[in-house]
Amino acid sequence: MALSRCASALGVALALGEIKAAPESAVCRDWALYSSVASTSAGVELLRNEIVVLGNASGWTGDLVIGHDVMTDAIDAAAARRVLEALGGETVAVLAKAEAAPTGEIRGRRHTMLDDSDIHSTRHARALVGGVLAGVIGDTLLYVSGGAEHQGPAGGGPIAIIGRV
Repeated sequence: MALSRCASALGVALALGEIKAAPESAVCRDWALYSSVASTSAGVELLRNEIVVLGNASGWTGDLVIGHDVMTDAIDAAAARRVLEALGGETVAVLAKAEAAPTGEIRGRRHTMLDDSDIHSTRHARALVGGVLAGVIGDTLLYVSGGAEHQGPAGGGPIAIIGRV
C-alpha cells in the first residue's frame, strides 16, 4: 500500500510540475521529492481506482471555498492558520495527511511514534496532527488520513480547509 501511495503522490507532483522527475528509485526512498497538494490512499478494500479533485473553479459563485498549505511537520499549526487567514469565513471541514517523521524527531526532539509495538505509528501521527489542528480551528470537524509518504515533506503533509464565505 505504501508503494502505491508513494507512486501516486509522485505522479501527481510530476503531472503538476512540482518535481522535474519521479524515478522508480525515488519511491519510498527520496523524501525530498513530494507533492504539496496530493492526498493519496491505497488499500485492499478498494475495488477500483478513484480520483477526486478539490479546488476553486473560476466563475464559482457558491459559498464554499477551499484553501491549502503544507505542514512542514506534525506540529506545524502555522500552516492551518495561514489557510484560515486566507479563506476567512466559517470553517466547514479540514482534511490533512499525517505520517510519523521517519527520522524519529520533530524539530530536533525525539518522538516515540515509531517505537510503539502495540499501535502503528500512523495512528499516533494522526492523533497528534488531529489534536494540533483541532486546537487551531477550535473544533474536531476534521479528517486526518495516514500514509503521507511523498505527500508533503517527510513527517509533514498537506492540509486543506473548506470554508463558507
